[in-house]
Amino acid sequence: MRKGNPKSVTDWSDLVRDDVKVVFPNPKTSGNGRYTYLAAYAYALEANKGDQEKAKEFVRKLFANVPLFDTGGRAAITTFVEHGIGDVLVTFEAEVQSIGSQYGKDKTDLVIPPVSLRADFPVAVVDKVVDERGSHKLAETYLQYLYTPEAQEIIAAHYNRRIDKEIAAKHANDFANVRLLTVKDVFGGWQKVQEEHLANGGILDQLYVNR
Repeated sequence: MRKGNPKSVTDWSDLVRDDVKVVFPNPKTSGNGRYTYLAAYAYALEANKGDQEKAKEFVRKLFANVPLFDTGGRAAITTFVEHGIGDVLVTFEAEVQSIGSQYGKDKTDLVIPPVSLRADFPVAVVDKVVDERGSHKLAETYLQYLYTPEAQEIIAAHYNRRIDKEIAAKHANDFANVRLLTVKDVFGGWQKVQEEHLANGGILDQLYVNR
């Protein structure tokens, strides 16, 4: 939010008010924007007891409150912080936390909604690629390292929530207490999201029309 949160935004429901302009990247070109779309949809589904049509209407209103869609998360931050467009920037928690460090804590306030969507960043070793480069062992070693206490501490230092329970407990006071929904629980998994929401002519296309 802008410093002092002049629009008194505290939850997803405030983002569809007529007096609030929202900035987040294009869900058709950005993983960041895609998670924002799904998080808003998940919130609306829960708030409306699973009513799909009311959830769609909520997201349609949210899209209408976005003055412009940047292609990626970094560009959206620039639009909001440097260009002064919009009342609210919606992005990953780690990105929001880092804005204060990058631009100064006098420019923005951080507001975490009571419920949101967990954003997981999958990692994998692609055999064809690493075999061509001769880096199979190195890639596997790095992937395994990500789940060690040392790596999890580095992850925490960059404002990301951890998987390691002991590290998470150690940093519990560094993060807001938010109930995180999952793509699997709300939407049935990413394959179903791709088929129902993200495919050509899917729900996202229906709600994004004329943008």
